[in-house]
Amino acid sequence: MSFYDFKVKSIEGKLVELSTYRGKVLLIVNTASRCSYSRQFADIQMLYENYHHQGLEILGFPCNQFNGKEPGNNSEVWAYCESTFGLTFPLFEKVEVRGQNAHPLFQFLTEQAPFQGFDIQTANGQWMHNFLQEKYPDIYVGDGIKWNFTKFLIDRNGHVHGRYETTTEPLEIEEVIESLL
Repeated sequence: MSFYDFKVKSIEGKLVELSTYRGKVLLIVNTASRCSYSRQFADIQMLYENYHHQGLEILGFPCNQFNGKEPGNNSEVWAYCESTFGLTFPLFEKVEVRGQNAHPLFQFLTEQAPFQGFDIQTANGQWMHNFLQEKYPDIYVGDGIKWNFTKFLIDRNGHVHGRYETTTEPLEIEEVIESLL
């Protein structure tokens, strides 16, 4: 199976074939608008504005699996994200990104890019590592998504180029995005 074989629903409920993004560089992010990491929306939006014309697409997938930080239905999520964060990149329907009910796209992404751990040389990486080990050890085990704002970078050929955990700030991967464009 290829990345381009997947179909997802937009936040408005319309079926979208990912093959429509063939030839683009994609940043796929599981989002949660009420999470403390939602501060990353500003930099994600900036990446979109700076590189969209060069072929970057950002696909946001709201998820409520981690501490209930994405309440509301799809239209409420979109209205909140648009008004609070000024998002203009596409959001898709709320999905689960880990566990038995994980959306097949996220099952595929985590198979292609297994969890490599957090960078515990950074304060944020150490904090997230400790937080999950202490509070949610079941989440820490395996390759599943660990928290909100996990990012997957897909190259123009539909290959998963990299996985960037919650603690990786969007601008930290800007050079990688530029190299793929």
